[in-house]
Amino acid sequence: MKIVIIGAVAAGSKCAAKLKRDNPNFEIEIYTEDDHISYSACGMPYFIEGMVKYEDLIARTPEEFEKNGIKVFLKHKVTEIIRREKKIRVTNKDNHLVVKYDKLVIATGATPITPPIKNVKAKNVFSLRTLEDAKNIREIMLTSKTATIVGGGYIGIELMEAFVKNGLKVNLIEFSPQILPVFDFEIAELIKAHILKKEKENVNIITSDGVVEFVLENGIAKKILTQKGNELESDFVVICAGVRPNSELARASGLELGIKNTIKVNSLMQTSDSDIYAVGDCAEKTNVITQKPAWIPMGSTANKEGRTAALTLSGKKEPFEGILGSAVTRYFDFTVAMTGLTQKEAEKNCQNIITATVTKEDIVSFMPNAKSITVKIVACKDNGKILGAQAIGCGDAIQRINSIAALLQTKGTVFDLLNLDLPYAPPYSPTIDPLLSAAQIIFNKANK
Repeated sequence: MKIVIIGAVAAGSKCAAKLKRDNPNFEIEIYTEDDHISYSACGMPYFIEGMVKYEDLIARTPEEFEKNGIKVFLKHKVTEIIRREKKIRVTNKDNHLVVKYDKLVIATGATPITPPIKNVKAKNVFSLRTLEDAKNIREIMLTSKTATIVGGGYIGIELMEAFVKNGLKVNLIEFSPQILPVFDFEIAELIKAHILKKEKENVNIITSDGVVEFVLENGIAKKILTQKGNELESDFVVICAGVRPNSELARASGLELGIKNTIKVNSLMQTSDSDIYAVGDCAEKTNVITQKPAWIPMGSTANKEGRTAALTLSGKKEPFEGILGSAVTRYFDFTVAMTGLTQKEAEKNCQNIITATVTKEDIVSFMPNAKSITVKIVACKDNGKILGAQAIGCGDAIQRINSIAALLQTKGTVFDLLNLDLPYAPPYSPTIDPLLSAAQIIFNKANK
């Protein structure tokens, strides 16, 4: 069997490697527009910061894939999928190829959204998608004093930390009323307050505003003009305004699309054409809680989907049942984590929502390294089912989110949470964990 894979950052490379391990006789070819394959896109902000080396981001080189019998074609753009003939058209500079396949895997990922800003293609305005983008941003950062980030999501916060650690003053401009729009408003406001308290002189956060123009001097953006009349100076700009799925090839070939123009797939990662699979950021997901189509692009999800497609192609069936939207990042020592539905999302799926927000130390307060965390749990009053949680703070917030994620996967209730036998010792947790405190509040509200 000949399997052709389009794209290979996370999902495509995972699929290829797993396929070859399980099926040494399969003929596998990878085609990508990129200069690299199998690298950690999520690690790029930490390379820009200087914490990790460039080569640390590369999981496997093309040479390593070739050594294992997988052919890799870098800088090769797939321009068309000809489904009726089971072929793809590929261009590489002036060369044009027609490649046959028995099965096709689309792993084209996502592309950064470029807002309609005047002079957005200025030389010192960047987006962050590839390793080359990361190298260019790090290079200009090292010779700059000020930076502006357009977009206050996960990548925006991570880049802000990287720039501040390198001595830059940073403007962050977010169109919505809050940074980290995926969180509930009051939690996002606590995150913003912490950042501004820590960085009084180095960080300027502007919300409910958008950039309309970059004012140029010799092709370089020197000033930034916003909708509300703000005028900022900056040595360079990084646009982190979200991403869109790369589904144009699928659309043009007549494959069915899903939510937000993702490629619709079943739990085995098959598209509407049984000989074509889609994995990673270009593919539609299913929300485990709502059982509705969703799209939350994550590297961890991409790897799982790549594995599922490989198993299906190998004749095995291990369905990928969906996502919770679990995510985590940090700003210096301040953790920001979530799983499942926020309150605003939950209210769309359940009429009777109960929430509880608790702030307390992550371990026993008399311990010298005790630090505060805030936990918010969202549940449905009708059946006590937990729907989601958010946790932030300088203490161990991610441990709490991991616990809730496990309960969400098994459709756990607040009563289940209250009965969890969580381990206790003063260096690790308080006698009553913040999760249990929040769960007790919800339980009491539900039984009034």
